[in-house]
This record gives sequence, C-alpha cells and structure tokens, in this order.
Amino acid sequence: MPIAKQTAALLDSARDMVRAIPADAVLLLTETDLDWDEVYAHLKGCRVLIAAESRELTDKLRQNEELDVIALDPEPVPARERMSLALLKAVNTGHLKPGAHVVVLYNGIANPEDLPEPIDSISLIHLGEHLEQLTMQDLRRLETSIPLDTLRLVVNMATEIGREGREGKAVGTILVVGDTRKVLSMSSPLNFNPFKGYSKEERDLNDRRIRESVKEFAQLDGAILIDSDGVAVAACVSLNAEKKGTSMTKGFGTRHLAAAAISRKTNAIAACVSQSSGTVRVYQNGEEVMHIEPLNRPHVWQPFRLEVLDSEQQDEKGEGE
Repeated sequence: MPIAKQTAALLDSARDMVRAIPADAVLLLTETDLDWDEVYAHLKGCRVLIAAESRELTDKLRQNEELDVIALDPEPVPARERMSLALLKAVNTGHLKPGAHVVVLYNGIANPEDLPEPIDSISLIHLGEHLEQLTMQDLRRLETSIPLDTLRLVVNMATEIGREGREGKAVGTILVVGDTRKVLSMSSPLNFNPFKGYSKEERDLNDRRIRESVKEFAQLDGAILIDSDGVAVAACVSLNAEKKGTSMTKGFGTRHLAAAAISRKTNAIAACVSQSSGTVRVYQNGEEVMHIEPLNRPHVWQPFRLEVLDSEQQDEKGEGE
C-alpha cells in the first residue's frame, strides 16, 4: 500500500532539512507498518532511525535487517514523551551522540483507530538543548527548598565525576547538598577538612575552577558536603545517620545506603556516584529519585529501574571507597 501524499511530502521535507542544516539523522516514530522501500526512497541519503508504538510492531520491524529500529518500552504515553524516550534510548545505545541534530517525524494528532495516519508532524530537535530541558524538568519535580541552580550544579558535578573519574581512575563518592547544619551533626571527620580556613568565595562551586579543585577531593574517603548556596563546606566526612528503616535494593554497597540514610534523616539531597559504573543515583527522603547514566558527553536522565549489579558494585565498602 503506497504511503499517503501527506506523509510523502513530510518525508521530502525531512530529507531537505537534513541536507540544509545539516542534521545527523531522521527519527521516524510510527504507529503502523509502512512501505519502507518508498520511505527510504524519499529519505535517500539520510540516516534513518525507526521507533514503533507497540512491541508487536517493533518485533515485526526488527525482522527486517535493513531497518535501524529503536526498541521502546510498550507504554501508552503521549507522542511528545515517546519522542523524548526514543531520543534518550538512541543516545544510550550509541545510535546518536548527545549533541546531534535530529529531524523527527511522528503522528502528533490523535485520530480514530480505524483511520491511522502514520505521519502528520515534523520537528527539528537540537539534542543537546533537548537533554538539557529534560534535566531541568526532572529537577523541578523534586520538592525541596534547595535552589534549582544549586541542585543542578551539584548533580552535574557528580555526573562529571562518574563520567571522567580522576587521574585516569574510576571514582566513587557522595555529594550531599542542603540542610548542612543537621548533616554535620550526623557526620564525623575521617581526615582533615580541606575547605577549613578558606573564604566562601574560595569555596563557591559556581566558579568552574573551584569545581575542578573540589572534584579532586572525590578521590578521598568520605562524602563532600555542600550548602544550599553551592558553597563547599566539608570533605572526607563519614555519614553516620541511622540506617535502620532505610530501604535499599539488594546488592548496593554501604555508600548508597549512607546516601539514602542521610537524605531520609535530613532535608538534604544526596548524589551517590558508583565507582564501578559511574552511575549517579540521587536520593531524597531515603528514596532513589533520579538515575543518571554516564555518557561521553552531556548526560541523560533516566527513569528509575531495577538492575543487576556487578560484583565490584556489590563489594563497595564505606562512603568513600
């Protein structure tokens, strides 16, 4: 069955946009099977990624080895959210780089089930900006008195530590932001405090040079404490909040448990960096509220999910290991 004239016109527009910008790929979100030979004829010269609405259609499309299919979880979500999920999955699977420009074709208007229109909308996505917007959306969902800019600063720094490590080695640590006085009352020093004696200006993480210096302390045992203004308060700190009653997925080490416990007993938010994988888990009120996978470039924020932990992650001992 030939594709609709409207769809053909949009495919031609997508091809022209790819050439003019230039864009890195065309992402086609489809609710139905299409005449793929005709689709590729219209998109000649373009890299094409395909994401289907249902698992059944995904399985069918994957049988065609010539199609580059992005598999999505079969959840009934709005078209715009499905677009975001497909873009995130494409970055995670290496199909797209986080800074890519992508032309997206999709069905943005709900139609009666007996009259499906495969394609009726086209969007140009600058993926770096899109991922940045997702970051802000996820942070805004956290009900906290900590300023959004400070929270984002700290979480981004945790992600950089997970992605880059220090001196060529993987690093695991905890960054605790907010409710500093109470956090300090539930902590004890493991070593000297490297921030003692410095002015606030010399400890302000809004300065990129200071952030780079502070990231060096992630190699040391213990957590790093940061106040709500984004000023580093202490490092090499053992978190001693009562852990009883704090829920934790089986297999996580004591670092993650300490991060969850301090967020449960205080109004602070804790970002825990896994040494083995670089993954960052953000805890609030004793619960994991955000899961961030490290990427080569800007990070991607992912919904909570259970996962099998490797042996190194299971063997993590102490907050600073």
